[in-house]
Amino acid sequence: MNRWLLLSAGFISAALLSAGLAFGQTAQQPKADCKKGAPEQVTGQVVDITKDGKMTVRDDKGQTHQFQVSKEMAKDMKPGDKIDAKLSEGQKC
Repeated sequence: MNRWLLLSAGFISAALLSAGLAFGQTAQQPKADCKKGAPEQVTGQVVDITKDGKMTVRDDKGQTHQFQVSKEMAKDMKPGDKIDAKLSEGQKC
């Protein structure tokens, strides 16, 4: 009888421990640089662009948006240029 008691206690302990591990897992958080409600497309004027690829664009409504662009595009663009930017598939949240 002691054997069955020890065996059942072992199974119950294992079940409780594995349930505790499952409850400890958290959902994956979105990336910090990905903002909800970011526009899919922006038409406007380039305000600022850095060499590391951060571009600030002011749209037709006067709002500013910041995009990460390739280094080649950062070389080609300059403040004052008109742009029609579309959010790429890799950047969507």
